[in-house]
Amino acid sequence: MSDPGKLNRRLLLEAPAITPDGAGGFVHTYQTLTTLWAALVPVAARGEFVADDVGTTATHRVTIRMGPEVTTRHRFRAGTRIFTILTVRDQDGQGRFLRVDVQERTD
Repeated sequence: MSDPGKLNRRLLLEAPAITPDGAGGFVHTYQTLTTLWAALVPVAARGEFVADDVGTTATHRVTIRMGPEVTTRHRFRAGTRIFTILTVRDQDGQGRFLRVDVQERTD
């Protein structure tokens, strides 16, 4: 990506967190690390059954500026939409932009 003006979506970068539940156990949640400008491009979608429930899985390509560490343990959020990170790579080998392939599940 050579045009930073295409980074026109605000996404929250979230990391997994473990919080005590007060009864001796733990709750697995996510906490927001930062807000990023991103390009979000749909790639593919398919309908499927998961546990007898009909839903759709869509894959997207997210492009962000190089900066915060992003791994497959993180996820992106846009309002109520959650994007699970599948792969992360330097887009052009110049260390300017990250290309992140994500998956979104809607039920």
